[in-house]
Amino acid sequence: MSKPLHERIRFDCEARILAGDLAPGDRLPTERELMREYGCSRMTVSKALSALAAAGLVVRRKRAGTLVARPRMHSMVLDVPDLAAQVRERGQDYRFRLLSRQVRPAREDRPEEALLAGNGAVVAIDGLHLADGAPLALEHRLVNAAAVPGIAGADFDADPPGTWLLRHVPWTEAETRISAAGARGDEATLLAAEPGAPLLCIERWTWRGAERITYVRQIFPADAYDMVARFGPTAAAR
Repeated sequence: MSKPLHERIRFDCEARILAGDLAPGDRLPTERELMREYGCSRMTVSKALSALAAAGLVVRRKRAGTLVARPRMHSMVLDVPDLAAQVRERGQDYRFRLLSRQVRPAREDRPEEALLAGNGAVVAIDGLHLADGAPLALEHRLVNAAAVPGIAGADFDADPPGTWLLRHVPWTEAETRISAAGARGDEATLLAAEPGAPLLCIERWTWRGAERITYVRQIFPADAYDMVARFGPTAAAR
C-alpha cells in the first residue's frame, strides 16, 4: 500500500535534511511550491510540514516560511560534545579512522539495538579517534537507520559520525552514563594500552522527540580525557 501523500512529502523533505542537502537555517520550498510539485492541497502540505516541526526538524515562521531547525542549545549538566572540535581546540591534529560500517537488522538479543530500532535496521559504526596520531578513544555507535538514512553513506573523512550527527540531526534529549572499565582484547590493542589498564567509558543515548536517534559507547585511556560539569542552585531550589 502506498503512503499517504502528506507522509511522502514529509519523508522527501526529511531525507533532504538528513542527507545535508538542506542545512540548518536553509528555507524549505514554500507551501505553494510544494503544492505545485506534488499536485496537492495546502492542507496536505501543511500536515507534512507540521509533522516535520513536531519532530524538531524544522521551524515554521510567519512571513519567513519554513526553515531547517538548528541543533537546540540545551541546559544540561553534561551536553553532547563534539570530540573532533574539542581536540582541535586544544591545538592538536584530529583524525578519525573508520574501522567498520554496516547496515543490518537490529538484533533482539542486543538490548541497545532493540531499543533503538525495534524490528527495523541499525547503522553500526566502529571507529578510532586520534589526537596527534595517538589513540584517544574507541567508538562503537548505533544509529536508527529509519530516522537517519543519510548516515549510511556519509563521508567520515571530513566529519566523524558524532560531528556529522550534530550538524545534520537536531536532538531534543540526551542521557549520559559514565563508568570505568579495564582494557581487554582488541580494545587494549587499538588504544595502545596495557591489558587491564583503566579506561573511562562514556555511553550516551540521544532522542528526537520520542524517537531514539543514536547510542554510542566511547572508551578512553584514563589519562587521556576528562569531563567537567559546572552547575549551581536553580531559582526553584533557592
